[in-house]
Amino acid sequence: MNEENIDGTNGCGKVRTGTQNEAALLALMEKTGYNMVQENGQRKFGGPPPGWEGPPPPRGCEVFVGKIPRDMYEDELVPVFERAGKIYEFRLMMEFSGENRGYAFVMYTTKEEAQLAIRILNNYEIRPGKFIGVCVSLDNCRLFIGAIPKEKKKEEILDEMKKVTEGVVDVIVYPSATDKTKNRGFAFVEYESHRAAAMARRKLIPGTFQLWGHTIQVDWADPEKEVDEETMQRVKVLYVRNLMISTTEETIKAEFNKFKPGGVERVKKLRDYAFVHFFNRDDAVAAMSVMNGKCIDGASIEVTLAKPVNKENTWKQHLNGQISPNSENLIVFANKEESHPKTLGKSPALQARLNGQHSPSPPEIERCTYPFFPGTKLTPISMYSLKSNHFNSAVMHLDYYCNKNNWTPPEYYLYSTTSQDGKLLLVYKIVIPAIANGSQSYFMPDKLCTTLEDAKELAAQFTLLHLGPF
Repeated sequence: MNEENIDGTNGCGKVRTGTQNEAALLALMEKTGYNMVQENGQRKFGGPPPGWEGPPPPRGCEVFVGKIPRDMYEDELVPVFERAGKIYEFRLMMEFSGENRGYAFVMYTTKEEAQLAIRILNNYEIRPGKFIGVCVSLDNCRLFIGAIPKEKKKEEILDEMKKVTEGVVDVIVYPSATDKTKNRGFAFVEYESHRAAAMARRKLIPGTFQLWGHTIQVDWADPEKEVDEETMQRVKVLYVRNLMISTTEETIKAEFNKFKPGGVERVKKLRDYAFVHFFNRDDAVAAMSVMNGKCIDGASIEVTLAKPVNKENTWKQHLNGQISPNSENLIVFANKEESHPKTLGKSPALQARLNGQHSPSPPEIERCTYPFFPGTKLTPISMYSLKSNHFNSAVMHLDYYCNKNNWTPPEYYLYSTTSQDGKLLLVYKIVIPAIANGSQSYFMPDKLCTTLEDAKELAAQFTLLHLGPF
């Protein structure tokens, strides 16, 4: 460790010299027995810790730490994070100046320790007036590959990706909603490690690389939302994928009721996927085992447990990049009696089109103003060149989504009624011309608003949450 690269303060307002910093870090290493190495813009403490035997901890054991004071180092940080459990590895991101970059990754030896760290250290006041953020770190190993010829089969895509990149484990391909013999024009490629996926992404730069003579789109796939085991043990809703567009909710209910007559509470279908609600969890689990891979109306269906997500603030969290609109991130429908708008699972298509590069746990976009100085150079850009997480408005997000799909903009139609107490209530119907001839000709929320802005925002949100796979 170079002395000039570790200047800082001791957290009490007194500047520490490089020698003092080095002494503090050496004391920490001597006390704990951990090694410390600085490389590639990060400083690793541990990984593995002293006496560790066997493979590294599994995925889900790492947390992302943000908003770290730039002059705070391992000698102060490690004791704080040790409160949650044994640290396998602590990685502090470093600047050339010797300051940290404001964030770090802490890998614990178990998932339970990582979850405890999130519970007790998120928004922890690490210094007077300085609060850190702690959330799950998602070690993304999956890439989204777009603009793939629709006639290509999974085996062909897998073989091709193995030829051009290293570390390919699997390829996930979804059949077209309207023609099961074709894919949807995109695939997800799973790699053996985040590093392998990152190297592949770097190699497959759009505009410089082609597959089968086509310029492809490449980006990180949105990481799958983790749901704790205790929550999953209560799920009694099945997610059914790869249905025919023509298959009705009545047919689905009848097929799943064959397993146990009267076991299905209700079915909700959107394009080629559906949610099947059971009265009893055991019936749902047993039906999943029996029905997975069965044919309904000529289509071989896939059946899994739906992954519940907290319905409150779901849309806000999505706009902030905190959850991924992924077909495997399914949201249980709210009951009709509830006052909330129904919260629906998103499809792979929505995930595919709204992808952006995600850090292990991306921070939300700052919403503040900065001074505009005379002479500041401005560059004209299009809103469509931005990442999806730059939009906090559902109206703008929907317009962005349509543009990315090469669709014409959504059309808004305003309707009104009068409430029992005489208030004017408003609702928008949205038509997306590119899909208006499909099974869903328009989108209209089941709630009315008192202001025009709220009505339009709710309609756009409702439409985004309902869009099915293409």
